[in-house]
Amino acid sequence: MIAIIPLIVLFPLAGFLFLGLLGPRLKNEKLIGAIGSGTVGLSFLVAVGIFLQMLSLDPEQRKQVVELFPWLSTFTGSTGSLSVSVAYQVDQLSILMALIVTGVGFLIHVYSIGYMHGDRGFWRFFAYMNLFIFAMLNLVLADNFLVMFLGWEGVGLCSYLLIGFWYEKKFTGDAALKAFVLNRIGDLGFILGMLLVFATFGSLRFDTVFSAASVLSPGRTTIVWITLLLFVGATGKSAQIPLYVWLPDAMAGPTPVSALIHAATMVTAGVYMVARCSILYALAPVSMEVVATVGVITAIFAASIGLVQNDIKKVLAYSTISQLGYMFLAMGVAAFSAGIFHLMTHAFFKALLFLGSGAVIHAMHDEQDIQKMGGLRRYLPVTYWTFVIGAVAIAGIPPFAGFFSKDEILWKAFSSEYGSWALWIVGALGAALTAFYMGRLVFLTFEGKERFGHDTHPHEAPKSMTVPLVILAVLSAFGGLFGVPKSLLGSNAVEHWLGPVFDPAYHKLLMGEHDIVWTEYLLMVLSVAIAAGGIYAAWTVYLKRTGIAEAWSARFSRLYRALLNKYYVDEAYDAAVVTPIVKISDEYLWKGVDMVVIDGTVNGSAKGVSALASIVRRVQTGVAQSYAVVFVGGIVLLVTWLLLQSH
Repeated sequence: MIAIIPLIVLFPLAGFLFLGLLGPRLKNEKLIGAIGSGTVGLSFLVAVGIFLQMLSLDPEQRKQVVELFPWLSTFTGSTGSLSVSVAYQVDQLSILMALIVTGVGFLIHVYSIGYMHGDRGFWRFFAYMNLFIFAMLNLVLADNFLVMFLGWEGVGLCSYLLIGFWYEKKFTGDAALKAFVLNRIGDLGFILGMLLVFATFGSLRFDTVFSAASVLSPGRTTIVWITLLLFVGATGKSAQIPLYVWLPDAMAGPTPVSALIHAATMVTAGVYMVARCSILYALAPVSMEVVATVGVITAIFAASIGLVQNDIKKVLAYSTISQLGYMFLAMGVAAFSAGIFHLMTHAFFKALLFLGSGAVIHAMHDEQDIQKMGGLRRYLPVTYWTFVIGAVAIAGIPPFAGFFSKDEILWKAFSSEYGSWALWIVGALGAALTAFYMGRLVFLTFEGKERFGHDTHPHEAPKSMTVPLVILAVLSAFGGLFGVPKSLLGSNAVEHWLGPVFDPAYHKLLMGEHDIVWTEYLLMVLSVAIAAGGIYAAWTVYLKRTGIAEAWSARFSRLYRALLNKYYVDEAYDAAVVTPIVKISDEYLWKGVDMVVIDGTVNGSAKGVSALASIVRRVQTGVAQSYAVVFVGGIVLLVTWLLLQSH
């Protein structure tokens, strides 16, 4: 059955082509929604079938490559020949990612049927969503860097199309352009890293590159540059400092797009890429330090901004940036399995939270300011309880999914040979901030007094929207059971499943298993206490003693304004980068290069042709006698030339 892995990718592509070509003629929203959702559902079923087959195989037999057709075959001289095929790799990591993308993606598609009801671009929305899934599946199932880059660029294109879906609104177009440009900056790093990989190893196939890398010794400068350049690409796609500013603005698109970008696709691409290249990062300890440092700084930086945001989707956007920071922290301390485990649980509860916020926005007639909500619990019972489960899960309260994955990252940040007390402390502080702002979000949205007008009549979302919420709530509540650590008498199934993929990197890092010590239990209890304390603090500030929030914002007004304005990073980028480039383009490049060189060349060539034509056209007088004179003159010249040649 593994041989049919291409069907996982081809079903969404077929949906995109069908809806893209015939969508305008289909007037039935249910049919369009069924096609768009059904293709992703079929991909999920195929992935499940392949996963079940892999379970029955020995670990060393689970990895297989299915080649579709040759793509590039070019002779490149001394470096060797570049030979790349469109091929898909099935192993424990890629099938897990495929299950996440198609499973969560399917639920988001079903939810979209109700959310996008009545939109004039209904068919176009589902066509773009199918294309998004197709691109992401190419990325995670790729057998080589080039096919991965095809999917990498594909999700970038789809994010542009979907963020700017409501193109008639200027701010959505600006947000889409911002995401596109910032991702191109990161993509430049990916391209340079990919070229350096080929120059170093003579191939772009993962098997060839990673096999050659496994015999190298750590610390090579070339490997350090490769990993750092690839990480630049990851900071763009996965919204890490300094290329994170596009992600909050991406909230301009429809809410299901936000859920798809933040939970199942795109932003997880950078984390997956680093995990896939774990053997390369194991050879570059300096790069791992950079990854961990950037990750933990991003985690606490974004969490602090989320403390005071009032747009329900912006709070979740900064939460995503922060949680991605934890995933990179895991990668940087060589906890690759823990990072992927958190990627999985995050897909569950972040999709739930975004879709829940969409149900709230739907009920409040497009209102997104949580300061204008309150008391929605009685109107939206299903949305409320599922949202609470998602919030508790991301806060890290046991036994919900986020507790097991986040606690594993914090423990590795402390206990790993590449971790430290400092990383644990900053990570734990970020967890406290996460619990506080998620508590604030729940209390201001659903609890307390109603702060909306009497003309607003909130109502529960339709079944097509609430059923996906319930399913995701179940996954958010119990999904962590797949990774219960040995310290809690679990088997840590996720780590065991991913072990064969990351074992080469672990062997290179000389990392063995640690005995269970009381320190792990102590830190576990401490992290839960911190999360619970954050929720209790939010309850105190926003429900029990509501005057505290205003008093603090007045007392610490500078800090409050800095957080509310996101540390003025956008303004700094605008002043340092955008405005100078626009000014140079307008005043120098436009007047110099554009007007003088480009316009001068085009206009000059036109004037030259016109001047030449004014001379040549005099030959065409229209007088027959003049033509006869020319003919006779030509004959005389020809005869004269022949006579001279004969002598």
